[in-house]
Amino acid sequence: MLRPKSPFFWFLLALLLAAGLTAIGPQERALGANVRIVYLHGAWLLAAEMTLGAAGVVGLPGLLFRRPSAHRWSAALGRSGIFFWITSLPLSLWAMQTNWNGLFLAEPRFRLIVIFAIAGVLLQIGLALIAHPVLTSLVNVLFVVALQIGLSQTDYVMHPPPSPIFGSASTAIQLYFIGLVFLILSAAYYLTRWWLAR
Repeated sequence: MLRPKSPFFWFLLALLLAAGLTAIGPQERALGANVRIVYLHGAWLLAAEMTLGAAGVVGLPGLLFRRPSAHRWSAALGRSGIFFWITSLPLSLWAMQTNWNGLFLAEPRFRLIVIFAIAGVLLQIGLALIAHPVLTSLVNVLFVVALQIGLSQTDYVMHPPPSPIFGSASTAIQLYFIGLVFLILSAAYYLTRWWLAR
C-alpha cells in the first residue's frame, strides 16, 4: 500500500493532477477539445527533455569534482528522464490519430524521439547493470549533448517552430501549458526521489 510519505505516491498524484488539468484544458478553434492531447504531449516531451538535461547538468559536477551525490542524482534523473521520454511516444501516436486521423511515423522529430528512446533505454539498463557512478554521469552528459544536437538538426513537419504555445496570443493557453509542464516536472522529481531511495 502506498504511503503519503512515499515519493511514488506523490509521483502518481502529480500524474493524476496533470491528467485532470488536461481534461479541462482550453479548446482551440481548429482542433477543438482534441487539442488537449497535443498540449499534454508537448508538455510531457518538454518535461522529459528538461529532466534528461538535468541528468547531464548534475552529472558534470560529479565528473569535475568527484561528488558521489551528484553521480547518484544524475543516475536517478537519467532514469526518470528516459521514462518520460519513452512514454511520450504513445502520447504522440494518440495526438496524431486523434487530430489528424492517421499515424505519420515518418515525421522527422517522431523518428528522432524513437531513436533516442531505444538508445536511452538500452543505455540506462546497461548503466544500471554496470553500476559505475562515473560512467553513468559521463553517459548522461554525452546523451543529452547528442540529443540537443539531434533536435537542432531535425526538420520540423508536425512540430512547427516557433512554439505554437508560446507564439500564441492567448495568455491563458500559455499559463495553462506552463502549469501542465510544472505538474509533469513535479512527477519527474518525485520519480527521481523514488529512484534515489532504492
